[in-house]
Amino acid sequence: MQVSNRIALNHLDRMTDSTGLIQHAIYNVPRRESGYTTDDNARALRLCTRLWEQQPGEHLLSRVTTYLSFLEHARCPARGFHNFMSYQRDWLDAEGTGDSQGQAVLALAEVLGSSLPDGYRELARELIDAVTPVLADLRSLRAQAYMIMAWKHLSVSGTKNVEEVEEVAQSAARRLVTCYHRSKRPDWSWFESRMTYANAVLPHALFAAARCWPEEEFLVVAKASFDFLDRETSVENFFWPIGNSDWYSHGEDKSLYDQQPVEAATMAEAALAAFDVLGDKKYLEVFRRAHAWFHGRNSLGQSLADTNCGACADGLQRSGANRNQGAESTLAYLWTELNCKDHATWNENRKPRINTRSCSSVTATTPS
Repeated sequence: MQVSNRIALNHLDRMTDSTGLIQHAIYNVPRRESGYTTDDNARALRLCTRLWEQQPGEHLLSRVTTYLSFLEHARCPARGFHNFMSYQRDWLDAEGTGDSQGQAVLALAEVLGSSLPDGYRELARELIDAVTPVLADLRSLRAQAYMIMAWKHLSVSGTKNVEEVEEVAQSAARRLVTCYHRSKRPDWSWFESRMTYANAVLPHALFAAARCWPEEEFLVVAKASFDFLDRETSVENFFWPIGNSDWYSHGEDKSLYDQQPVEAATMAEAALAAFDVLGDKKYLEVFRRAHAWFHGRNSLGQSLADTNCGACADGLQRSGANRNQGAESTLAYLWTELNCKDHATWNENRKPRINTRSCSSVTATTPS
């Protein structure tokens, strides 16, 4: 079925049952034994809420209902959300990972800041209120990044009575800056001693923080770290993400494979956040490179996207594309396609939203 902006959701529907979104696939067939995860269902909730905002409809509302209901059921009695559920609907963890907590709040912020029916938004607020104190204590940098992005969305949407979220988000942004300064070296402008997964969410969060609190140094760190990541993942004018097989530790060789769709999706979205704040069209070129990775402009020249059904291969290995089409990969592709269509008409000569003089002197040395 095609929805508002002609993004196919056939594979998303194929992977979704009455419980929620199944985690993995064998080729394009749901792999039931893999069960479900909160972070995948949160990503699906965020996507479908954004699509419903563009063109409300019963089918999209049904999808939103399924994924939101999953998050409500995932709430732990004492602490945050569970993450892993078996196909038999048994929770497999005492509490979820930090990243899954952050993904859940980011999706719930999308719901709360939307025009969905009152009950959906009220439930989203209830869940956010319940888990925000938990997120204040999480050490995961990516969980903190998702919290910042959640607050930025709530702020831009004009959502009221979420002061506690702002406090946690601002504190998280300061912790990211502290981590950056602690790990930074002359040849390493990064938040940790190695690059791992979903790397671009870290500078993305600080671009969001710079919009919310322009008086702090968030923009300086956002720009320096994003530009460093861009240099490390650009080869002959195409996107080559850090491989998942062994990642990239400071002073060691980069892992070239297994390249993951989530890296392209987060890089593309972070590039749009950078352009939104700075107005520099070089960031639109970064977005286009990351978007094109899905469609064959990559190290193997192979397309990962099935545009007819809205599916995506699970990554690039040395031997070729991983032909399985799991939930995370598919959602990474769909979200990037949605961003591409949403921002196709952006003015490349737009003025920056905030004063950029404070970051004009920021430079980072290219690693040897």
